[in-house]
Amino acid sequence: MIPNVPLDRRGVLASAFAYAFVSCTTSRSEGPFAPVAIPPLTQNADGLGKVKRFIFGSCNKQYLPQPLWKNIIADEADLFLWTGDVVYADTSDMGKLSQVYASQMGQAEFGRFLATRTPTIGVWDDHDYGENNGSSTYPKKKESQKLFLDFVGEPADSPRRAQAGIYTSYVFGEGPEAVRFILLDTRAERIEAGLGQAGDMLGKAQWAWLERELAADFAGVTLVVSSIQVIPFEQKFEKWQNFPESRTRLLDLIDRSPSKNIVIISGDRHFAELTLLKTKSGREIWEVTSSGMTHAFRNPDDLRNHNSLRVGPILDRLNYGLMDIDSAKRTLTIEVRDLNRTAVIHQVIGIK
Repeated sequence: MIPNVPLDRRGVLASAFAYAFVSCTTSRSEGPFAPVAIPPLTQNADGLGKVKRFIFGSCNKQYLPQPLWKNIIADEADLFLWTGDVVYADTSDMGKLSQVYASQMGQAEFGRFLATRTPTIGVWDDHDYGENNGSSTYPKKKESQKLFLDFVGEPADSPRRAQAGIYTSYVFGEGPEAVRFILLDTRAERIEAGLGQAGDMLGKAQWAWLERELAADFAGVTLVVSSIQVIPFEQKFEKWQNFPESRTRLLDLIDRSPSKNIVIISGDRHFAELTLLKTKSGREIWEVTSSGMTHAFRNPDDLRNHNSLRVGPILDRLNYGLMDIDSAKRTLTIEVRDLNRTAVIHQVIGIK
């Protein structure tokens, strides 16, 4: 998605100047940039037990103020989930990309979050992948994958480092209290439509893996994480509907899954919204989009951003998502909070 001019708490003029300055001084024509090591994270999720609360967010420009981290710290989550565009680089120069990640690691507000040692997982989208609206043709995807996994603290011996793409799954807890995250890679094996091809979002290997994941009868809550929106089909930007066969295939897999409690999480849009799809079989599939940790798409017009399946309001300010899983009450609470920690979007759904 092509970024909108960011609006931050210092005002339109300062933010527009910052965006223009960085855009002009970090163009693709500059470089080569000297590669730097990304400081290793020590809080990967491998040793995490139960997850009762987790926070998620996307669209985070490393050169803008990041005031949400203090709220995220105060909310005391068990886990943080990146849902894409963790930095903005848009480059095929891996030296530059490493420097961009390193600059985010050195960002003051983010540093205070890192000091809490909250386990972190996540997926990329296009701007951290390296190419706006990028796909499988991006020439540095293998090198970019290494840098992203370094950033999120993926262990050196992880199978995720040897495969094509960053897709993976995590399970925390056991039985009805378990929480499963299915993280999709919507970039590395994406094939754009054209020349008689319908286009494909995930690629053969990832589809086979995903089918196995969703064929399992999982007793707890499953979160399917996509960097771009799955259910909304009318908006004019990137979305699964641009690959209609892939969208139908994914929603059919969810609809047929024996796992009862599946919710989709997405980012990318620079605002937040909640969407509900009721399938022909009677299943309800919820999708929560949280996007805009450093910049927001203010007053999104309905012509380009229509969503007839939206439930509740749009949150068009800086925001982050939060979910609480209450196994005793059998409820999942979905919230998207603003800079004041106000839950502008709030929805409670039952766990079956």
